[in-house]
Amino acid sequence: MKLASRLDSISPFQVMAILEKARALQAQGHDVIHLEVGEPDFATPPAIVEAGRQALAQGDTFYTAAQGLPELRQAIAGFYASRHGVELDPARIIVTPGASGALQIALALLVDEDSEVVMADPTYPCNRHFVSLLGGVPRAVEVGPESRYQLTAAQLDAAWNERTAAAMVASPANPTGTLLGASELAELAEVCRRRGGALIVDEIYHGLTYGVDAPSVLQVADEALVINSFSKYFQMTGWRLGWLVVPPQLVEPAIRLAQNLFLCPPAPAQRAALAAFQPETLALLEERRAEFGRRRDFLLEALPSLGWRIPVQPEGAFYVYADVSAVTDDSFGYCQRLLDEVHVAITPGADFGAYHAERHVRVAYTTGIDRLAEAVRRMVRAG
Repeated sequence: MKLASRLDSISPFQVMAILEKARALQAQGHDVIHLEVGEPDFATPPAIVEAGRQALAQGDTFYTAAQGLPELRQAIAGFYASRHGVELDPARIIVTPGASGALQIALALLVDEDSEVVMADPTYPCNRHFVSLLGGVPRAVEVGPESRYQLTAAQLDAAWNERTAAAMVASPANPTGTLLGASELAELAEVCRRRGGALIVDEIYHGLTYGVDAPSVLQVADEALVINSFSKYFQMTGWRLGWLVVPPQLVEPAIRLAQNLFLCPPAPAQRAALAAFQPETLALLEERRAEFGRRRDFLLEALPSLGWRIPVQPEGAFYVYADVSAVTDDSFGYCQRLLDEVHVAITPGADFGAYHAERHVRVAYTTGIDRLAEAVRRMVRAG
């Protein structure tokens, strides 16, 4: 049996080797502190769970429209109005099986064989892998602390060529937690507009910011494609629900793709998500956001004691991207050693790209401050 050649472009997550070993250590009775997984540790809010339970009890388990429930798309549009002051036609919203489903549709709309999509290095690895899966070419642009690990309009313009179909950015970004301001988003959109391409913005960590709000690209560029999710801020990771916002001319082809790729998003999850926008749910989520902020502040103060450097303060998501070159020139080996010796699991930089990957790690503050403090104590011991 011969595998398709596209698999050559899909690299494995190094963190999976870390996670597999961490689980094996736990099975042996060791206390492992997980700082590698990008998943909120809070349970899905009770009102959402109850809405999902009611949907199941009522037999609401059949296919919905491929685009998603009209009332859920209306609720999402209302959220843009209340949070960002953006009047969004619900017809432009495609509800998807997770943000990954939204990413697949967005790229399938734009990427032809050998098309290029410009993105930052470092970035979330599935961004480049989905481009490769479609026969396109991810064009990684090296970004560092000087631009807060974000792609700039000047870099995008310089990287653009006749094969470029789109640019993709994230705000807040994974793994760095940095944001793009409204003016920066507008400048990126202008490059794409002038060059005849599309701008895709990953906003799945919207809502999880600390001391500053993340603007939506739709405030400055109505034609952008926006990917979002119920997983992070709304803490519905396992429910597998996200959405995609497209410009009006892409609605019909996006629905056509959704019909063929997924049939529809999961019906019980859609019913549950309607409760995500209730005032009591939003109040609880804001309390949890404040807790994430306290965890971030703790790590920003504590991690330099390890000899690590944090070049840019993260303003969103729940990650710290740290330069560990003062203690190692092999971040993967360093992560393996921390797990073996003191049972702390963190993610090596190589999962997010190639640019100085060997000198960076990502720490997810998806556990309580007491556990974060214990993780730091253990890592200090490991040296």
